[in-house]
Amino acid sequence: MQLGVDFGTTRTLVARADRGNYPVVAFLDTDGDAQEYFPSLVALRGSRLVHGFEAVAAVRDGAPHVRSVKRLLGQPSATATTPVVIGTKTFGLLEVLTGYLTALRTALGNASNIAGEFRAATSKRTVVSVPAHAHGAQRFLTLEAFRQAGFDVAGLVNEPSAAGFEYSHRQGRTLTSRRNQVLVYDLGGGTFDASLVEVAGTRHDVVGSVGVNRLGGDDFDQVLAELALEAAGRPSVPAAERAALLEECREAKERLSPQSKRITVEVAGAPVTVSVADFYAATEGLVLASLEAMAPLVSELADEIDQLSGQVAGIYLVGGGSGLPLVPRLLRERFGRRVHRSPYPAASTAIGLAIAADPASGYSLTDRLWRGFGVFRELDRGRAIGFDQLVDRNTALPAHGELVVTRRYRAVHNVGWYRFVEYADVDAAGEPSGDLAPIAEVRFPFDPSLQGRARLDHVPVERWGHGPTVEEAYRIDPNGIVSVRITDTSTGYSQVYGLGSGS
Repeated sequence: MQLGVDFGTTRTLVARADRGNYPVVAFLDTDGDAQEYFPSLVALRGSRLVHGFEAVAAVRDGAPHVRSVKRLLGQPSATATTPVVIGTKTFGLLEVLTGYLTALRTALGNASNIAGEFRAATSKRTVVSVPAHAHGAQRFLTLEAFRQAGFDVAGLVNEPSAAGFEYSHRQGRTLTSRRNQVLVYDLGGGTFDASLVEVAGTRHDVVGSVGVNRLGGDDFDQVLAELALEAAGRPSVPAAERAALLEECREAKERLSPQSKRITVEVAGAPVTVSVADFYAATEGLVLASLEAMAPLVSELADEIDQLSGQVAGIYLVGGGSGLPLVPRLLRERFGRRVHRSPYPAASTAIGLAIAADPASGYSLTDRLWRGFGVFRELDRGRAIGFDQLVDRNTALPAHGELVVTRRYRAVHNVGWYRFVEYADVDAAGEPSGDLAPIAEVRFPFDPSLQGRARLDHVPVERWGHGPTVEEAYRIDPNGIVSVRITDTSTGYSQVYGLGSGS
């Protein structure tokens, strides 16, 4: 069995490979009705965490909960032990994620339309996704949570790259030898990504990618909730009531059609009406923010913003957030008739992941790191710091094996103090700029008398003058996760560090 799992901010979708088709898996909710998603919701019922549809029912009963738990992963400081407070209890982030994905796996085997096949399958090859701009910790924690939950993870694919697979599978007729690129616009529940993908048959090469970690359907729900509270004359409501209102706003937003004029939701048990025009006016800035984020890709396509390059077959709208009629309207006003919306916008990524998981599909992908990676090092007896750019953000990820980057030098200090960071870009002076995320801090002993010591935090950095030759070997796997082995070649002392591992 081959599965694609799109762990979303508000909903998780699963697709499977079935003889060249990639249907979405349906789950049974607590009423026994089939739904083509599993809610990305965690709640505390008594002393026990519950997940998915059981969590939805618990929230209706007033249980404390975490909505959009995936957004916690997007924080650069996220680690396995990042505290997640639910009611009166505190859990580690990895514990919460693993519990949720374990519940998803249980639902696949007990409460889905593939339950029998899932239980009987001896192999369950699964490909999962992350936002294209995900930090190293987000990638590591996502993979670790899936693996600890019992999934056989065969690969990690960036969300818009997976949607590119779904585009060429479903819209292949629009691609020609001249128009062989597609710009994927992916507005999900909590994040926005855009990728420019070049397609040659079943081979996909991601040319460029951008993203915003906190821009998605949740933000539209918040705006609608505020408008409803304003219309009701209620500046605030209790937390449980607000959670119910946000859920109702999400459902009302998803029911909107291009012909809709009014939105009705309940506030404190009374119906409240919000004009669609007012809602669109209040949320237009969110859509424009996505276009601004996408600008670096668009600027490479044409001199005139309303005429895309001849290479581009179209802009493909995917993600649950793109279902809001305002989104395709504003994009078509900007880019014209080459804007296509996926017939299954919420499921596009899951379908693409199932295609990636299916060896029979023949699809291949060359993706890129999309975040630069480097290190701040000690200079001048520890009185100054210099920056070393190790890997450019456009570096292609290996399809198999590892990409290795090596640094070799004569150490001049007693201790190497490395501050590793990921960053969006570098400035003219070669310094990191834009959206900088510290991912690890490492101290390595160059002085043999310090080698083997458990902690070096309180050892001052001093110029030594007769240090050993040191080798740093950085390894980048196909999932974009980086590790480094630092070796004193004179003594053979060596240490391996996972960078961005969330540890």
